[in-house]
Amino acid sequence: MRTVQPDREGRFRALYADTHADVLRFARRRVHPSHAEDVVADAFLVAWRRLEEAPPSSGDARAWLFGIARNCLLNTARGLGRQDALAVRIAEITRPAEAGAPEDDAAVQRLDLAAAWRQLNAGEQETLALTVFEGLTSPQAARVLGITAASYRLRLLRARRALRRHLERAEPGPEGSLAALGLDTMENRS
Repeated sequence: MRTVQPDREGRFRALYADTHADVLRFARRRVHPSHAEDVVADAFLVAWRRLEEAPPSSGDARAWLFGIARNCLLNTARGLGRQDALAVRIAEITRPAEAGAPEDDAAVQRLDLAAAWRQLNAGEQETLALTVFEGLTSPQAARVLGITAASYRLRLLRARRALRRHLERAEPGPEGSLAALGLDTMENRS
């Protein structure tokens, strides 16, 4: 039986404690919640095996784990043939009980956003999700996708434009939805 080096085990424990909740949220947005724990377990197993490759900074290590989790998701999707494994789940939207209530506008904007989100392709959804939901910087998100930071920024620009186009077609105005995703300050250069 092999013994584990205390510093390696300690480093892994610290990485796990710092990132587990984020990686679990990352997985839950992309697969059915019943599969998310399995994806996270697989990701941390790979992380344990490749711990020497983990970046030293916590933000970069988090992005590194997102990349591992994403690859686990892709492997699962290929194995099960599920084309929608990477579709980010948007919370269930319920309509307000009474018409004209203040929450009507917010509900309509969320419905518009949900409809626009579904019109994006899986790559656009993933690109936006890494920035908006996961809060990654361009270099960190690029690491997740295995591309350069410049390529990621270009993908992000295109994904934002696509989402904006879909939202602009929606009735009524999507200003609140754009603000929710940080798109309200983006110049309209489409």
